[in-house]
Amino acid sequence: MNFKKSNLFQLKLILTGLFFFQIQSGFSQEEKNSELYKTIMSKDSLLFNVGFNTCDISQFENLYTEDFEFYHDKDSISNKAQFLINLKKGICDKSRPYRYRRELVTGSTEVYPLYKNGIVYGAIQMGRHRFYEISPGKPEQAGSYAKFTHLWLLKNKDWKLGRSLSYDHQMPDSTADQSTLFDEEETTEKWLKENNIPALGIGVIADGKLKQIKVFGSLKKEVSAPYNTIWNVASLTKPITAIVALKLVSQGKWNLDEPIYQYWTDPDVANDPNNKLITTRLIISHQTGFPNWRYMNKSGKLDIQFKPGTKHQYSGEGFEYLRKAIEKKFHKPLNQLAAELIFEPLQMTDTQFFWNAKTDESRFAIGYDTKGNAYETNKNKTANAADDLLTTIKDYGTFLCSVMNGDGLSKKVFDDMITPQVSKEKKNKYFGLGFEIYDLENSTYALSHGGADQGVQTLVFLLPKTKQGLLIFTNVDDGYKVYKKLLLHYLGENGKKIIAIETK
Repeated sequence: MNFKKSNLFQLKLILTGLFFFQIQSGFSQEEKNSELYKTIMSKDSLLFNVGFNTCDISQFENLYTEDFEFYHDKDSISNKAQFLINLKKGICDKSRPYRYRRELVTGSTEVYPLYKNGIVYGAIQMGRHRFYEISPGKPEQAGSYAKFTHLWLLKNKDWKLGRSLSYDHQMPDSTADQSTLFDEEETTEKWLKENNIPALGIGVIADGKLKQIKVFGSLKKEVSAPYNTIWNVASLTKPITAIVALKLVSQGKWNLDEPIYQYWTDPDVANDPNNKLITTRLIISHQTGFPNWRYMNKSGKLDIQFKPGTKHQYSGEGFEYLRKAIEKKFHKPLNQLAAELIFEPLQMTDTQFFWNAKTDESRFAIGYDTKGNAYETNKNKTANAADDLLTTIKDYGTFLCSVMNGDGLSKKVFDDMITPQVSKEKKNKYFGLGFEIYDLENSTYALSHGGADQGVQTLVFLLPKTKQGLLIFTNVDDGYKVYKKLLLHYLGENGKKIIAIETK
């Protein structure tokens, strides 16, 4: 093993040891108003704001223990004496034309106490910092980000730094400059306020399971949005309805390609022969020829605007048409069928098609316009197959995991669902059964659907090949402006490919 690899191995051992100590000790992170937290932060300020940023070497001499050790992922290991020599001859050399400034990333610091026999003897400080380069006559230049872990020890009633680890150095053009956003509450809350986004819900799927739920912002003034915030997800209702139909098909109780008119015919199109061409497949892939909503027509009546099956046109009316046909055949309302096939098996206890006595209004994310004005909440009392589903990140994320894993779907039906049924206007983007399909090449694809209404912007992605997924819920008209950052943050290269498809 060469010297550099040996150093990195030793660094990993120390980090692992600190991590397991933290887990086994059972002690939680210090509150930011505690005396210990304030003490460690004052020592951090002396070490960097005074010592590092002004090259006051005495601060390092006073704050380091005699057996201090510094571990750097790119610059070896050094003891106290060697560190001070490197500092004097390096960044603090007066002949250098530039200096460095260190800035602690706001909200990144965590402090964990260390106890012996119930008495504090030390503390672990973890955080992220960024470095800036200062040159005479030039604007300050942003340098690298890094993570750090400090082991502080209480020596003769004074706090001294015994070990310092600096690692995961990344330049600002990498994802490092975004990594605190959506990972750290204070940074995210600040960003949401700057962008006038009242509340944001994020669900992260990995290994086919919902691994993270993050909810930021407020439901209203001084009322933080809880992790189980209830959201109106608008058109994310459609995948629920589609999966109800596909599960019935998988059970042999419904036919994907059987003409719908045998169960339901809307009076507005009863005399149009194209009515007899409409099937479930065409409805959930948006090829019916229906407008999105009949009220968009001057007449206010439903019509078929082109021969079904010949092209794509997004339609909420199509899903309502399917709802009425299924309800006619099974003599059950859609909400009951969804409960039996999806909600109850998956324990989606906070998901409903409409408002009722079970709805916890205190957890509901009211919709807002871009100026911060709240919309009046439309508390619908009947199920709409295409719109206005009420749900949480946990419930809908659980549903998406079930879809990804093909629960309750036959292999043929699942294969049909992920097979392009009709091409959309963008290259590598299609509509399958109930979901949009993004061809990410190399046999990788993403299933997606979005929702948009007054005060609602929602979007979900599933990557069945890698068992990943992402849910984004917002309660403001322009909530879509968070999409790009979140796709890059959580889906990486696949996120870049999705963005490229959308922006071509």
